[in-house]
Amino acid sequence: MATLYLVSTPIGNLEDITARAARVLAAVPVILAEDRRVSRTLLLHLNIGTIPEIYHDFNKERVTPRLIERLKSGTDMALITDAGTPGIADPAYNIVRAAIDQGIRIEPIPGPVACIAALSASGLPTDRFVFENFLPNKGAARRRVLASFTEERRTVVLYESPHRIVKVLEDMEAIFGALWMVIAREMTKIHEEFLRGSPRQLLDHFAVHPPRGEMVVLFNPRIRCEPLEKEMPAAQ
Repeated sequence: MATLYLVSTPIGNLEDITARAARVLAAVPVILAEDRRVSRTLLLHLNIGTIPEIYHDFNKERVTPRLIERLKSGTDMALITDAGTPGIADPAYNIVRAAIDQGIRIEPIPGPVACIAALSASGLPTDRFVFENFLPNKGAARRRVLASFTEERRTVVLYESPHRIVKVLEDMEAIFGALWMVIAREMTKIHEEFLRGSPRQLLDHFAVHPPRGEMVVLFNPRIRCEPLEKEMPAAQ
């Protein structure tokens, strides 16, 4: 029986690929990827000619049984996401669960993950945290999720798109007031930056600098902005 490798890939800077990840991707006959265009950029960088097979949220139910049969017959596979660690905000869970049920070996190849990279440099407590992935699209559902954190003592980590960040910040200001929070934008890329301040300060920042790039949003409901305003400006 074969092995399903969960290969972490760079979240932006291609130099973040590990030697082990590159070796596994070069060795396996099958690479599963969310988007062939995105994965090909990395594979070309590594001089790997394998054409990835598509595995994403829209086909996972249909193709997983067939992939499991190929694994059982002895075909090693590597699963990669568009960026970061498979299984974190991507469809890897589906095939991992199915592989475990069939006794197939799962081997993670550790590497970059945006939420951990952002947390490590956020300045927020890192000893205990909760990852919430993306908030709901609809406003009422999003506000219910945010309100559920009002008594949270751990640092909260979210992913958010530039198209919704203003609405998220408006909701956060209404629910938390002068909360001290961090937005990590374009992690490991040329325009990487960390924005720190209250929801209002960050809204003022985006009013002048339109939001761009994928974002990691971090906050801890216990930490208020007032004692940190002079030390930590809205953007740095």
